[in-house]
Amino acid sequence: MFSITVRDHLMIAHSFHGEVFGPAQRLHGATFLVDATFRRAELDADNIVVDIGLATQQLNAVVGELNYRNLDEDPAFAGINTSTEFLAKVIADRLADRVAAGELGEGARGLSALTVTLHESHIAWASYERDL
Repeated sequence: MFSITVRDHLMIAHSFHGEVFGPAQRLHGATFLVDATFRRAELDADNIVVDIGLATQQLNAVVGELNYRNLDEDPAFAGINTSTEFLAKVIADRLADRVAAGELGEGARGLSALTVTLHESHIAWASYERDL
């Protein structure tokens, strides 16, 4: 399996519901490094996994929709704990939609999987992997 990974960063504010979250139940900020890894079994006609420039641009666009926002104020996330794991899935699903729409180029239609990893710190991160 071949893969490439592109990286961006994300800064959000949010709060959580539930005793398990302790003080994080209060409004707080979070900063993440965001890695998007694209996979395919065989390289495309240009011997690449996907156009790395387009992958970077599309990750930046998806992250830009969330960056510097209070997710508690976004109706799409009303009543939802926007955990690191949950946000990894949101970003992966939005990237998958862009792949399907051709926004990463026609060659990207041969991608087989996508993993998004959000790094909370140098010692903790969460990922979501999905088929394409």
